[in-house]
Amino acid sequence: MGEIDPAFIQATDQRPKLKPTNPVADEIPIIDLSVLSSPDETRKVVSEIGHACKNWGFFQVINHGVPLELARKIEEVAKTFFGLPAEEKKKVKRDVVNALGYHDGENTKNVRDWKEVFDFLVEDETLVPASPEPDDKELRKLTNQWPQYPPEFREVCQEYARAVEKLAYKLLGLIALGLDQPENRFNDYFKDQQTSMVRFNHYPPCPFPHLALGVGRHKDAGALTVLAQDDVGGLEVKRKSDGEWIPVTPTPNAYIINVGDIVQVWSNDKYESVEHRVVVNSEKERFSVPFFFFPAHHVMVKPLEELLSDENPAKYREYNWGKFYAARNRSDFKKQEVENIQIHHFRLPE
Repeated sequence: MGEIDPAFIQATDQRPKLKPTNPVADEIPIIDLSVLSSPDETRKVVSEIGHACKNWGFFQVINHGVPLELARKIEEVAKTFFGLPAEEKKKVKRDVVNALGYHDGENTKNVRDWKEVFDFLVEDETLVPASPEPDDKELRKLTNQWPQYPPEFREVCQEYARAVEKLAYKLLGLIALGLDQPENRFNDYFKDQQTSMVRFNHYPPCPFPHLALGVGRHKDAGALTVLAQDDVGGLEVKRKSDGEWIPVTPTPNAYIINVGDIVQVWSNDKYESVEHRVVVNSEKERFSVPFFFFPAHHVMVKPLEELLSDENPAKYREYNWGKFYAARNRSDFKKQEVENIQIHHFRLPE
């Protein structure tokens, strides 16, 4: 079997249990969006999503409106790209200057992930702060890198990004309604240079599934993540009630949704961004496509004023999303500890 590169080996307490001790009876909720035409049914869906956000931080959606043919095409181009020779993929490899494109050395909490990725922005180019320093007002332009092969890659990616963005807005509206806010309460944060991105993940078979992870435990920093995954499975969610890692069973044609740190701050902890990770498979490769819904760089993130009162004071001081984004991207690329840049640093003392 050979030896594993020590860079991939998880700390003993983070290694996955390959066989769960108890069968999983408890799973994240599956919510049907096809009923949203009726006001009564919409209220029911809003309630279900609110319950899922509060108790799990995760849910799945079916009948979501993203064309199945488009989902099939995006999986096809991702598989074709990752199947290219290494030298071809490295023509669009990300570097210190451009954090978009291909990468095969991703780290989570200073341990290397067993995967390769390709990242692209929803907007073909967007502005972000040049540095995380508060007094530095300079902006830099991020621009997508597109591979030459397969030739339809860019067109399919951009079509897919717009379709999933539409779903993300719909979900954000339902979350807003669950917080007793207008459906469009959050929309303006994503207008004018949103920083949202799509990632292709490829997890090759791993001969050491008891030592490595596809992605180590982490929380998502943005507002929402809309994830498409294949039928192999591997995503695990940390259950809030007892801290157990619960596998998310693949549901055909469903998207897995999780609220990120921004929604946790906006809701003033009513909804929580929950830790999750990806275990690897010794026999099968796995593909997934997350859409990360990120606001524009100039957005100041803070608890919604409408939710605050003497009994529910703000639990976070405001922070600038662009500066946070710049710090996180720099820390990831330089293999620093990203735990140093998390929303708990903005938590106010009680």
